[in-house]
Amino acid sequence: MFALFALSLVCFQAYYVSCEEYFVPENISVDEIIKNDRLTRNYLDCVLEKGKCTSEGEQLKKAIPEILQNRCSKCSEKHKAAVKKVLHHLIEKKPEWWKEVEGKFDPQGDYKKKYDDYLAKEGLVY
Repeated sequence: MFALFALSLVCFQAYYVSCEEYFVPENISVDEIIKNDRLTRNYLDCVLEKGKCTSEGEQLKKAIPEILQNRCSKCSEKHKAAVKKVLHHLIEKKPEWWKEVEGKFDPQGDYKKKYDDYLAKEGLVY
């Protein structure tokens, strides 16, 4: 489920790239975001509606519901790899933050069930 949230966080790399319908900024490095707790937290607070959003954060917040529903079908392989990186980071190193994301975007656990196969394949059991 949150592979998609991760995608949202991850679809940042060097100009604007269109994932068909999604316009995601590419001028921010995912590696730089996830190694900086303050920056990661700012993006989380934005999408969780707990803090201010940059224009990139607003775009991310708007895209997450559709991304979750369609398994990121409009995303490139590069974006999917970034999602994987963000998922691993949040689930393995920031489980309390991950729980916040789940509470916002999957309160009933529907997406978790939908993405269990993906998460298990990635070794992400929580």
